[in-house]
Amino acid sequence: MAEYNPVLTAPEGANKNPKRVGRGSSSGLGTTAGKGNKGQQSRSGGGNPYVGFEGGQMPLYRRIAHRGFSNVAFREENVCFNLSEIDAKFAEGESVDKASLIAKGLISAKNDCIVKILGDGDITKKLVVTVDKVSKSAKEKIEKAGGTVNAAVGTSRKEKKASYAKARAAKKESSSKAAPAKKAEAKK
Repeated sequence: MAEYNPVLTAPEGANKNPKRVGRGSSSGLGTTAGKGNKGQQSRSGGGNPYVGFEGGQMPLYRRIAHRGFSNVAFREENVCFNLSEIDAKFAEGESVDKASLIAKGLISAKNDCIVKILGDGDITKKLVVTVDKVSKSAKEKIEKAGGTVNAAVGTSRKEKKASYAKARAAKKESSSKAAPAKKAEAKK
């Protein structure tokens, strides 16, 4: 019977010593240190400088025409709930907000999304709704059932732009009024 040896060893010739470069001409790897003569591969940090590099040729991702616009960097993720879903998941007098939606497993705690309530279906319970957006029809139905809504209601993009423009104009006007007063104080 063969003797049992629990120690695993690599087969002979599997493990090789690393090349020891820079040890003179007689080492077998003298002068060019095994990298050949000149060129990209012989330089330190050579190889491919970036993903998609094609040896100096215009890379594929730059040869192909780019068309259109991508909204990926600026998009807002909206999670919409209909009144019928809210009515089924929440009890009388409960508060509907991001924390309660996360607690009930309706939205993930990880993703930072905008919650909107839509007016499809009916609501029979008195709820306190505190979310980012609520449609006009949903607001009417919630208030008709005796609930309250604390959210941006039915504001369109045009209305938002107009309100932002008003706010900017008011800020500019207040800063222009404050500037002479600061100058007068500085002179004193």
